[in-house]
Amino acid sequence: MTRIRLALAALALGVPAAAVAADTILVHRDPGCGCCGEWASIVKAQFGRAVRIVDDANRPAMMKARGVPADLASCHTAVIYGMTFEGHVPIADMKRALAQRPKGVSGLAVAGMPLGSPGMEVRGRPAQAFEVIAFGRTGRRVFARH
Repeated sequence: MTRIRLALAALALGVPAAAVAADTILVHRDPGCGCCGEWASIVKAQFGRAVRIVDDANRPAMMKARGVPADLASCHTAVIYGMTFEGHVPIADMKRALAQRPKGVSGLAVAGMPLGSPGMEVRGRPAQAFEVIAFGRTGRRVFARH
């Protein structure tokens, strides 16, 4: 049963089945940030992989090396299947980007920490509108609006 699930997950993401079962997802966060754990829990549940949070005081250098525009910075950065995800990116958008692999796009970002984005939900408070920005060698564009 587990092999069937892995194969289906791989098919949905467009990646080899071995890759789905493989690596732990690393989430580099600003040291001590609390909301990153909430987002990481959602990623773990939706991707079915272990997630390890790393307090990274040198995250700005990692972000620069991964091509994350400084004005799109948030509190955590993850690399999944070679794509970079900055901030509270919704899982459905991540999966769509991973499946489509848009030409020239190396990652997605949600700047800041918008209320209501994954991991930033607050009971009784309405969600803020926010954009998911695709970035990469061809520049940037709006990938999704929420």
